[in-house]
Amino acid sequence: MATTTTTESIKQIHYLAAALKAPRITETAQRLAEQARDAGWTHEDYLAAVLDREVSARNASGAELRIRAAGFPARKTLEDFDWDAQPAVRTQVGSLASGAFLTEARNIVLLGPPGTGKTHLAIALGVTAARHGHRVLFATATDWVTRLTDAHRAGRLAQELTKLRRYGLIIVDEVGYLPFEQDAANLFFQLVSSRYEHASLVLTSNLPFSGWAGVFGDQVVAAAMIDRIVHHADVLTLKGASYRLRGRGIDSLPSIRTQNQAD
Repeated sequence: MATTTTTESIKQIHYLAAALKAPRITETAQRLAEQARDAGWTHEDYLAAVLDREVSARNASGAELRIRAAGFPARKTLEDFDWDAQPAVRTQVGSLASGAFLTEARNIVLLGPPGTGKTHLAIALGVTAARHGHRVLFATATDWVTRLTDAHRAGRLAQELTKLRRYGLIIVDEVGYLPFEQDAANLFFQLVSSRYEHASLVLTSNLPFSGWAGVFGDQVVAAAMIDRIVHHADVLTLKGASYRLRGRGIDSLPSIRTQNQAD
C-alpha cells in the first residue's frame, strides 16, 4: 500500500513540476526524499531543500545564457588570472567582483600597456556580472562605433541607445588602438552619455587619459567623455611587460617604451 501511495505521489509531483515548467523538481524531490526520511527532516525542511536546488539550477542556467549572449571572444575568469603579474590590483578587483559597482552605476577603467591582462579582467568581471544576474554586452571600441553608426544611418540611434541602457554592463575593449573620425567620436560620446549615472561601463585602453584626445580627434569631446566616465569610476592601472612576450627573449614592445616615456 505504501509503495502504491509513493508511486502515485511521484506521478503527481512529475505532473505538477511539468505544469510549473520546473522538470528538475521531479528528480530532486525523489533524490532528497530518502535523505529527508533518514535524517528526520520536517516537511518544511524538505520543501525548502527541493526549492533551493531548483532556484540554484535556474540561476546557473540563466547565468550561462547571459554569458553566451554577451559576445565574449573567449571565456575568462578571475580565478585563472595571473595575479603574480599584477599583484597591485588584486584587492581592488576582488572588491569589484562583488558586483556592487553595477547597482551603483559605477564604471571601471583598465589602463596599461598591451598584454598586461586588461581584456582578461574586463571579460572576467563581465562573466561575474552575468552570474550575478546582470545582462552584459562585450565589443571592441571599433565594433561599438560600427554598431552605433549603422543605427544612426538607419535613423534609429535613439532607440539603439535606449536598448543598450537596459544592459547592466557594457564592456568597451581597446579604446585607443585606432583613432576615430569626428562622427564616430560623437557617436561614442553619446553612448557614454546615455549610460552616465544609469548603467555601468568597463573600458580598457593602452593609453592614459591624456592621450585620448588623439583618439577622438577633439580635446573638448575627449575631456567631456572622460569627465562622465571617471566621475563615478574605479580606475586601475596595470603595469609590466606583455605576457605574450614571456620566454621569447623580448623585454618590451616599442609602443610600451614610447608610452612609458610619454607618462
